[in-house]
Amino acid sequence: MPNEKREIRLVTDDDILALKSVLDTIELFPSAMLDDMISDYLKNAETEEIWFTETENNTPISIGYCAPEKLTNGTYNLYALGVRSDIQSKGTGTRMMHFLESYLRAKGQRLLIVDTSGTDAFASTRNFYEKLEYRKESVIHDFWDEGDDKVTYVKRLR
Repeated sequence: MPNEKREIRLVTDDDILALKSVLDTIELFPSAMLDDMISDYLKNAETEEIWFTETENNTPISIGYCAPEKLTNGTYNLYALGVRSDIQSKGTGTRMMHFLESYLRAKGQRLLIVDTSGTDAFASTRNFYEKLEYRKESVIHDFWDEGDDKVTYVKRLR
């Protein structure tokens, strides 16, 4: 659509309903959990959480959630990244990651880590992070469940 306007920005209160719709199209986490998960971000001006989205004509089409790792200096963990199911594999995830990396660099942060599953179902997810030059840092066998390893990727931001 030639007249569509795309923008990546931080989430606002007005985005919640559309973000729930995005979540309902993917298996990231149940949309019913969003209100509790995003509550501190929306109500606490001092929060270090980062919730971000790519919008199309100001309507969210993706969701991202990142927060600092406790007891670290300048290390953030990407806890969630999802794109509406009908537009996946069209660059939104890559643009979202570039936005987050730039945002964290501007704030002087050092590392961004991402945890994912080691199962075959998550092979494309692992490939996505590797293409973005994330380094596989560790594998914890049977972490999520028996036969489901936790694979951790990291990218140095400075």
